[in-house]
Amino acid sequence: MTDREDGGRRSAFMPLIFAGGLLFGFGLGFSHMARPEVVLSFLYLEDLGLLFVMFGAAAVTAATFFVVPRLRETAPLTGSKYGRRLKTFDRKVVVGGVVFGVGWGLSGICPGSAYASLGIGNYPMLAGVVGMFLGAYAQGVWRSAASSAKKVRETAD
Repeated sequence: MTDREDGGRRSAFMPLIFAGGLLFGFGLGFSHMARPEVVLSFLYLEDLGLLFVMFGAAAVTAATFFVVPRLRETAPLTGSKYGRRLKTFDRKVVVGGVVFGVGWGLSGICPGSAYASLGIGNYPMLAGVVGMFLGAYAQGVWRSAASSAKKVRETAD
């Protein structure tokens, strides 16, 4: 769908995404969660501050997801009805979570804090960000190849 087809709502959504990113980055920087040593201290169970930051963020998000659909029938900028996308708990979720956890433990960063870490001047973190992009790209190529191979097998049958 183009901006013409949706009345320009997608374009109007971009400043909101930018503002959300600003708030997210500021919150991570302010709470010191953009520092890998703080995240690693959490993983060693020495500093549980990250747990409180995540709980606070989840509580605000949960309240928003609970209240807003009761106040409005559709999203203000997209016009779409509110709905849930249910993801089944399968092997891919487990394997993806394990791989993510290993990467988080090795680097001390997760995607959000990596970008915020760059923002506070931790430029060596750029290696982790590039690694995340390359890992996501490799996974996309792998998934696309697997999907194509599956279609070929189905057509051959």
